[in-house]
Amino acid sequence: MEIDLIIPTYKPKKTLLHLLEMIEKQTHSVNRIILMNTEEKYMIPFEKEYDLRKRFPKVEIYHVTETEFDHGNTRHQGVLKSQAPYFLCMTDDAVPEDVYLIENLLKHLQQESIAVAYGRQLPAADCGITERFIRQFNYPSESRIKKEDDKKELGIKTYFCSNVCAAYNRSIYDSLGGFIRHTIFNEDMIYAGTALQHGYQIAYAADAKVVHSHNYNGLMQLKRNFDLGVSQADHPEIFANVPSEKEGGKLVKSTLHYLLRKRRLDRVIPFIYQCGCKWIGYRLGKSYRKLPKKIIRKLTMNRNYWIES
Repeated sequence: MEIDLIIPTYKPKKTLLHLLEMIEKQTHSVNRIILMNTEEKYMIPFEKEYDLRKRFPKVEIYHVTETEFDHGNTRHQGVLKSQAPYFLCMTDDAVPEDVYLIENLLKHLQQESIAVAYGRQLPAADCGITERFIRQFNYPSESRIKKEDDKKELGIKTYFCSNVCAAYNRSIYDSLGGFIRHTIFNEDMIYAGTALQHGYQIAYAADAKVVHSHNYNGLMQLKRNFDLGVSQADHPEIFANVPSEKEGGKLVKSTLHYLLRKRRLDRVIPFIYQCGCKWIGYRLGKSYRKLPKKIIRKLTMNRNYWIES
């Protein structure tokens, strides 16, 4: 089963090297590694310092400008450069946890009804206790196949999928039109929702593991969730009937219970503060059409998205 790897990069760091090193060790190798890099000036010194092309001969680098970058279209342009029947999307800060990542993703894609299989995200060594629990909440140890009918049980999580690590059936991707070409965020969930609505299924592959986590502060959480709210407001055809609020409430309650059970009272107030930042950002994002552009640009993590909108 031939598969290509597509990674958007921006101001690459050593994590990208670790990612590529682990890709080389996989039990199922990739055919090509397509880097869709934002701003050539950031890649050139990194490429020279680490002799990237010689060290990783499968790597191909294509450049876009910051104003050209789009979460959906940039990845789609990478897909167009691939001729493989399957492709894997990853971010440049996610590292395979073992050598079976690709093998385990492809195992799920052998079912013709599966449009995409996404992997489990494990916390990095520097990850705090709260984020560690949230990772476990969002990425449990049990795999699952999701279908459209699961909305009654899973709500918004039915459509959950992450391009931090997700492998796609190319023929299904093409038949559905691929990633949306212009979106602030959530190109993966928009695609997953579309696939489910067309009768396909989504696989959560808990045995396909990457190390990936963030330690966002309150302002960063606000901005990230503002963009999340914008994406949901822009795509009611996907998100209108699966609101995020219910699942968010479950996460808050479960995390608070966990912190209390672990007697980590020192993390309760910081967690509540971050929840407030997330909620404010999300609600503002959902109502972004009522906000002045000047305010929007202060709230977003993706300022370039608003240049032509």
